[in-house]
Amino acid sequence: MMNADCLAFMSSMGWYGWLMPLFFLLLVGLGIASLAKYLFSHTTRAGRS
Repeated sequence: MMNADCLAFMSSMGWYGWLMPLFFLLLVGLGIASLAKYLFSHTTRAGRS
C-alpha cells in the first residue's frame, strides 16, 4: 500500500519526482563510502605508526 502511494506521488510530480529520490540515494551512498574510506584509512595509518 505504501509503495503504491509513493509511486503515485512520484508519477504525479513528473521527472522531478523520479530524480529527487535517485539523487538522495546517490548522496547517501557517497556519504557512506567517504565515511568508510575515512575510517579505514584512519585505522591503517594509526596501525603503521
